[in-house]
Parts: sequence; C-alpha cells; structure tokens
Amino acid sequence: MTKKTIPAAESGRAPLRSGTRLVTGGRDTDLYHGFINPPVYRGSTVLYRDVETMRSRDQRYTYGLRGSPTSEALEDALSEMEGAAGTVLPNSGLSAIALSFLTVAQAGGHVLVSDSCYQPTRLFCDQALARYGVETEYYDPLIGAGIGHLLRDNTVGVLVEAPGSQTFEMQDIPAIAAQCNARDVCVIMDNTWATPLYFRPLDHGVDITLMAGTKYIVGHSDAMLGTISANANWWPHLRRMFDIFGIVAGPDDIYMGHRGLRSMHVRLAHHMNAAIEVARWLETRPEVARVIHPALESHPGHAIWKRDFTGASGLFSFELMPGPDEALREMIDHLRFFGIGYSWGGYESLAVPFDCSSYRTATTFAHEGPMVRLHIGLEDPADLMADLEDGLARWRAKGGGVV
Repeated sequence: MTKKTIPAAESGRAPLRSGTRLVTGGRDTDLYHGFINPPVYRGSTVLYRDVETMRSRDQRYTYGLRGSPTSEALEDALSEMEGAAGTVLPNSGLSAIALSFLTVAQAGGHVLVSDSCYQPTRLFCDQALARYGVETEYYDPLIGAGIGHLLRDNTVGVLVEAPGSQTFEMQDIPAIAAQCNARDVCVIMDNTWATPLYFRPLDHGVDITLMAGTKYIVGHSDAMLGTISANANWWPHLRRMFDIFGIVAGPDDIYMGHRGLRSMHVRLAHHMNAAIEVARWLETRPEVARVIHPALESHPGHAIWKRDFTGASGLFSFELMPGPDEALREMIDHLRFFGIGYSWGGYESLAVPFDCSSYRTATTFAHEGPMVRLHIGLEDPADLMADLEDGLARWRAKGGGVV
C-alpha cells in the first residue's frame, strides 16, 4: 500500500506545522511505486509516443532541462514551504542570484542592492549586469522605508538580504517591500541565512526569494544547489527565464537537497541553539570587542529580528580587540573543530577572517579589531567553546589585545 503526500491543509484541520511540511512536502509515493524517496532520474532525452505528441509537447516531461520527478519533488516541497506559486532549481546560490536579477532586469534599468550583500552578488551586478546597460546602486541596509527616496521611474528591482552577509545588519523587509510594492518594483530577497523555516519572505511583501541550497537545504557540504521561489505575479517570468537559460541543478545534487530538506528543522534548531550559546559566551570574553548576532539583545537590529523572524541559524560574526595579524592567524590556524573554508550550512563548524572595507561603497563598516565569521555546526557547543578558548589564549600569547 502506498501513501501520497499529506496536503498542507485540509478542510476542518489546522495547517501543518513547519517540521511536518518539511518531512511530507513534495512526496508522492504512488508515483514512486511505494518508495519513500523520489528516484534519481538522470537523463537528457525524453521520448514521445508519436509525432503529434512531440509537436504539442502534450506530456508531463519533455526534456531533461524542463524537469523530472526528481526535480519536481523538491520544487513542490519548497513551494509549499515558501508559500510560493512555483520554484526552480538552478545549480548554485550564485546562479540563483543571477537568474533572479535577469528575470527583472532590462537594458536602461536601475536596480538597488543592499551594501551588505553577498560579495559575489556585487561582482555579478558590477561586471555582468553593467555590460548590458543595467545600473546598480548600493544602499544602506538600514534604510528601511527610506528606500522610497531611491526608487526611480526606471527602477526594476531591489535586492534585500537579512541579516547582511558577514556583518549581519537586519533590514526592515516589510517597510522596504511596502515602498516597492506601491511602485510595482520587484523585491528580491536572499534568504539563505534564515531559510523559509524561520522567515517566509513572500509573506512580508517580497516577490522573489532565493537561497543557496548548497547550505542548509543540503546541509552536509556535499552538493551545489540554488533555489528560487516566486509569487503568482512573478512566477511566469521566473519560469520563462529559467527555461531560456537552462542553468539547472544536476539530479544527484537535487536529490541531496531533497534528502537534506527532511531533517532541516532538526539540524537548524541545533545550529541556532548552539550558535546562540557560543555567541553569548564570546560576549563575556575580554578578547572580544563585540559579537554580531541578531538573536542577541545587544544587536542593533534585534527588535526587527524578534518581530519578523521565528528563529536564527548558525552563522554570526565577532570582532576581536585590536591585535596583530600574526595573532589572528595563530588563533584560527590551530583550531581543532573549526575548519577554514568558504560556504557554510553543513554539519561542520567554520571560522573565517574577513574585512569588508574594500568592497563597501554606500556605507562604511567601522571596526578597530580583526573580524571573524563563525558557522556553528552540529558538534557539542561545549567542545567548540573549549576550542575557541584555546584559540583566544593563542591570540593573547601572540600579542592580541584584551579589554
């Protein structure tokens, strides 16, 4: 006996909670002959019954770039989670960013981008969109409803990201969206940090929401994946552009995303709780000038986070007291449980030094000491704090400052 997907809501029943939706969304075991997980369809050519069917394309699957049971399963699950009209799966988070911009951009158009955005987003705007006559203007992520003063007659899109990449500014998404919605300007949000589990952008006036599924959706640092979901107004435009460019994720990566999605609510709860515990501990350390985590009361945007978000992930930053680069390298190079590497969202913890001063253009991020971004993985937080404590001892031994 097989069991189809449990619907998100039935007459007379309360809507399903997020954890249940993650486990059940996009599943149709009748289609999979009773197997729990969707099969991995690897293929390019799809055969038609006859010439007439081929000419009319009157069948569910037509070509590898246009979808398969593997991709549909994850698309359907994410659309349900996002409250979206539809979802597409490009092959990386950066591809998701590029495709979202290409959906709204046009020659002679103007886009507004948060100055705290993911750095590759900036590179795409400055080095790709600019070549095709699209002007990018960067704005202060704390602008809120003031974004209305920057909107022009040719403004076609506004990119928001909350919290900001590396520096974790909290944007007032509803206030920004209200200004843009009134002018029919598309709002795009990079929601990789919170995922729709902890923030649903489309419920707050955003039109297109994207994630690097490489991170928390996959959750194990072993696949590349992007996701883009859109509301009813923008879904036809997004789908058309997705089909034109054909930048689709591979079936095995999609499957890894599908599998990761089922446990994301359990993993993300641990990431969140452990990260908050480590962040609060770092606030007590004399070597640390400040901790930048939206869930901490000390964060300038904490009230916005508490109002709009239902949780946090495992990524945050902190500033050390002033000290030499040798001390910073000694601290990070010899950490036992924190790897040094790009990306995040997997089960492993990471520590990455950064300095965003060279690529901010609309704002200045002021700091006196070195900046470090941490991703708190699924290890026991007591072990992580002991590891960081040893690292801070090395920091002091090499001349790093304390209060």
